[in-house]
Amino acid sequence: MRQQLDMSSNTSMDIFEKINGHEQVMFCNDPSTGLQAIIAIHNTSLGPALGGTRMYPYASLDDALQDVLRLSEGMTNKCAAADIDFGGGKAVIIGDPKKDKSPAMFRAYGQFVDSLNGRFYTGTDMGTTMEDFVQASKETNFINGIPEEFGGSGDSSIPTAQGVIYGLKATNHYLFGNDALKGRTYAIQGLGKVGFKIADSLLREGANLIVTDIYPEVIAAIEETAAQYNTAVTVVESNEIYETDADIFVPCAMGGILNEETIPKLKVKAVVGSANNQLQAEHLAKNLHDKEILYAPDYIVNAGGLIQVADELYGPNKNRVLLKTKSIYQAILEIYQQAELDVITTLEAANRKCQQRLEQQRHRNNFFTRHRSPKWTIKE
Repeated sequence: MRQQLDMSSNTSMDIFEKINGHEQVMFCNDPSTGLQAIIAIHNTSLGPALGGTRMYPYASLDDALQDVLRLSEGMTNKCAAADIDFGGGKAVIIGDPKKDKSPAMFRAYGQFVDSLNGRFYTGTDMGTTMEDFVQASKETNFINGIPEEFGGSGDSSIPTAQGVIYGLKATNHYLFGNDALKGRTYAIQGLGKVGFKIADSLLREGANLIVTDIYPEVIAAIEETAAQYNTAVTVVESNEIYETDADIFVPCAMGGILNEETIPKLKVKAVVGSANNQLQAEHLAKNLHDKEILYAPDYIVNAGGLIQVADELYGPNKNRVLLKTKSIYQAILEIYQQAELDVITTLEAANRKCQQRLEQQRHRNNFFTRHRSPKWTIKE
């Protein structure tokens, strides 16, 4: 007979209150490899959950849980906004990616992913690499974003960065009447896999950059890149990036950086970046609106990588990915225009668009679910 859960337990109630709105949360523990992970599936109305796995040395289990819940919910909106037939999911591995990871850990993680039997597809995110998921793919087929040599579509940070560039161009068009990147000043927070590629593209176009990153070797690399283009970058400390005189702030690191403390410091005309969950809370979109700072909803701007990894599951096709990534330009423009027309924040406009698609598609048969093969190929 099934044992009844003691609902008088505050701990039990707290957990269910925290995961409210999510379909499933899975805690993964493998003592032999040191794996401690959380997989969160938010919504599968559009199809199987799809989202990356990040590795980070969270200070507590609560911090890790809060992050994965926010990230997985954001993926639901991102999939809806990108018009792909997948739902929202995300995973986090607790640990220092520079010290704690191992091939055995990712094989163990792959076994946990496989146990979900196709409800969750995953790949790289902050702190993880394609090579990590080559190991995971030895235990499960529900992996994407692996190297081309292993049948994948390659580095997903490339279309992610390209999507942000399209978002920046659309923002320039809306604010200044043309989408030229040259001559504008961009303050980039974080020069990781995506941020560095964005910086490189902007330098190539003749833009002015103000940058910050916690790793000195990355700063040295972007200065070397700038020298190759006969230009220069201004380097500032982490906390100084919010107060710089720039046209657009480009956050490309951790989420939650737009908050009650940082928003009053901003001097920019817009925020357009690749970081997930940039707003610490959704109501802060109103704070940006009141300061007349245009906000490009992050889950639309940074969808290029998602578009690629979703496309990979049907059979990699770079031309198809490029074509869909270009649509980010028009999608951002439409959000700006709709927000202005309805006198609401850009985040409200984006969220409404996503909810409409979720409702429209809720009772449709999902192509990918009906053809359960993990590498189903469609005709081109």
